[in-house]
Amino acid sequence: MGATKADLFTKQQNDIANMAKAIAHPARIAILQYLVKKNACVCGDLVDELGLAQATTSQHLKELKIAGLIQGTIEGASVCYCINPKVWKQYGQVFGGFFAEIGCIDSCC
Repeated sequence: MGATKADLFTKQQNDIANMAKAIAHPARIAILQYLVKKNACVCGDLVDELGLAQATTSQHLKELKIAGLIQGTIEGASVCYCINPKVWKQYGQVFGGFFAEIGCIDSCC
């Protein structure tokens, strides 16, 4: 979204949209689920786990790292990834607050 269009919305709306964009691909959801399930740093297992090409997996990891959801450390020739607990908690609070703010919808059109 261009800067001029982003100005039409509140900071909160832009923040939620940017957070949603970071996780808006099924491969990224799968990566996050796998890392949460392992509850440890994972080195190299992700390509086998996802069944995607190394380059594709790396691109999704890069997007998650840019968003701050994961953190990586270099160990020898490989990079190991794990959930960034501070940002993970922030995402939970933002999305939880967003859905709570909307409230329960009992009926529709």
